[in-house]
Amino acid sequence: MSSGSHPRATSDQETVLAERRRIAGAVFEHAHRIADVGISAITAQIPGYSARDTGFRADVHDQLARLNRTGLEALVDERRVTAEDFAYVRRAAARRAQSGLTLVDYINAFRLGQQATWKTMLACAGESEIAREATLSMVVPLTRFCDLISTQAAHAYLEFQQYLAAEIGGDSRELVETLLEGRLPERGARLATANAHGIVAERTAPMVVVRVLVLGSATRRGESSDSDAEVRHLVCAATARVGVNGLRTLAVVRDGEILAIPVLGRGGGSDELCERLRAMRERLRAEGIALAVGVSPAISEVAALPRAHQQAGAALELLPEDGGVLALPQLSPFRYLMLRADDTARHLVDPRIGAALAEDRTRGGPLADTIRAFAAADMNLREAADALRIHHNTAKYRLGRVQELTGRNARSVNDLVELLVAIELHTPPAT
Repeated sequence: MSSGSHPRATSDQETVLAERRRIAGAVFEHAHRIADVGISAITAQIPGYSARDTGFRADVHDQLARLNRTGLEALVDERRVTAEDFAYVRRAAARRAQSGLTLVDYINAFRLGQQATWKTMLACAGESEIAREATLSMVVPLTRFCDLISTQAAHAYLEFQQYLAAEIGGDSRELVETLLEGRLPERGARLATANAHGIVAERTAPMVVVRVLVLGSATRRGESSDSDAEVRHLVCAATARVGVNGLRTLAVVRDGEILAIPVLGRGGGSDELCERLRAMRERLRAEGIALAVGVSPAISEVAALPRAHQQAGAALELLPEDGGVLALPQLSPFRYLMLRADDTARHLVDPRIGAALAEDRTRGGPLADTIRAFAAADMNLREAADALRIHHNTAKYRLGRVQELTGRNARSVNDLVELLVAIELHTPPAT
């Protein structure tokens, strides 16, 4: 290959990319018209859509237009689509499931919408060789986008459909009200629902109460104010799928929040459940839905559910404004008391200690970490150093530095307790 071939190859590649941007931009500008063509094909070929009212059709039209714009924006910007790009798809899927539309009809509508997009793209491309090459270069990324979106939509549809099936007849809501009175139904559909979720006796397998708040307004551009309630039901459907040991979680929307009672299973712990709740929160946060999640300690008696409900609410109160997941089973009594402390307790901290800890936090908190490790090691400095994976002399220097800055000797029990209290009072809850 001659040395002069590289600039030409680069030039050809740039030409293809420029043509691709031209075509994608033209199709983007026709997104509304593509949605017109798509909705016409959908209502003509899919009976489940043809009998719907104008509001339903307008919603489908909006989804088709947004799908096109999302995929083309990602293509032009040469970026991967994100979970936030999927947020409206999940909500639309929930609305289709709630309307009684079948999954087969829903997926077929996706197919017809994409056909309209490809036809417009071919029309915008033209007949030149460079246009054909640019169009071919978009086939793979746009096909991947369509597959990804349709998969996400199908999963969201099925998730919400399962949730709706549990809601039919109100058995889940009535069951939750009975359980929050500290008793198990004696017979009938509510008892069967309890058993299906692993609540099988007055003294049952370990379980917790989870309370979830959707933070702020869930309304997005172009969506109705009713979307706050819609999002709560979406979150409830997602929470119902956060179970352990193969058990589905009993979850309902109640008093503007989501209330769930996951059964952990015989010998089960809450750590796995909490990790799944955190993963759910992160996924929904990426879609623009912020959550605060409070988890009660584990209980094994139905009679203890009212208290667990209150404890989950207490956990919610400890979370910062941007939410998070706070699980009481993962807190020590000492940490819980510190989180419950008011401003007066914080003002009682010696200003020298507060200033030293503030400076320490800017450096990553090595002094606070050493104090904690020293206390956890029963004031054995060598064990504390080993736990921190630092040299014994480094740990000794840090404790000396603490005494120099605060006037407190960590080898004194009273001073050590005061330091630990100050550290916990100035540490936000881990979420």
